[in-house]
Amino acid sequence: MDSRLIAFERLLNIMDDLREKCPWDKKQTFETLRQLTIEETYELGDAILKNDLKSLSGEIGDLFLHLVFYCKIGQEKDAFDVTTVLNGICEKLIHRHPHVYGNVKVADEEEVKANWESLKLKEGKKSVLEGVPVSLPSLVKAIRIQEKAKGIGFEWDEIKDVWGKVYEELEELKEEVRLKSDKISEEYGDLLFSLINLSRYLNIEAENALEKTNQKFIKRFQLMEKFLNIENKKMQGMPLEELDKYWEKAKKSIQKN
Repeated sequence: MDSRLIAFERLLNIMDDLREKCPWDKKQTFETLRQLTIEETYELGDAILKNDLKSLSGEIGDLFLHLVFYCKIGQEKDAFDVTTVLNGICEKLIHRHPHVYGNVKVADEEEVKANWESLKLKEGKKSVLEGVPVSLPSLVKAIRIQEKAKGIGFEWDEIKDVWGKVYEELEELKEEVRLKSDKISEEYGDLLFSLINLSRYLNIEAENALEKTNQKFIKRFQLMEKFLNIENKKMQGMPLEELDKYWEKAKKSIQKN
């Protein structure tokens, strides 16, 4: 037997054992697992950002466990089981890849995405945006919205148009700030949305880029704190001009390494 099938069957059997014999596993429901699954997904994302392949393997395993767990609960409710789930995704993939399993010809990945969205509409969806989860973090949601809109051709032709939109939104925000209007938050959101759109044209993952900046700031800030502690100085109450000197010192120290 294929080693992959043996490994998957082993996981299914262990899940059966845990659900029957482990007090904690016996109590779990879709609802109690939901937040844990979200946390596991973020841990997987962290491992990817760090390019930590050893941890990545373990995090994928954790997520596999959760998916099998959901299938086990679904089976107990006579709603679905792992066979139903796997056959379902197989049929969906075959249907949505006619360029692989049919006679459709595509030139590149953009045509693949366009065909994908078109097929989903034919399956009964009323909007190409229906598949964007409501609970997604706003930054990720903006990316998915823009990608889906692009799939049906709602997209700027050239990057200069995208830059123009960014500048336009920036000026509108500045004007609302000047007027101290109640539209500042709205215009700020518009600017963020346009910047996220720009990231796609630059082939940058906006979420990853922001997280890398978060980590860079944390590293510099903590090093700045270390330098201050060495000199027995407290950050609170220190003039910004002096703090900026330690910030630059931390920045240069990291660049050297």
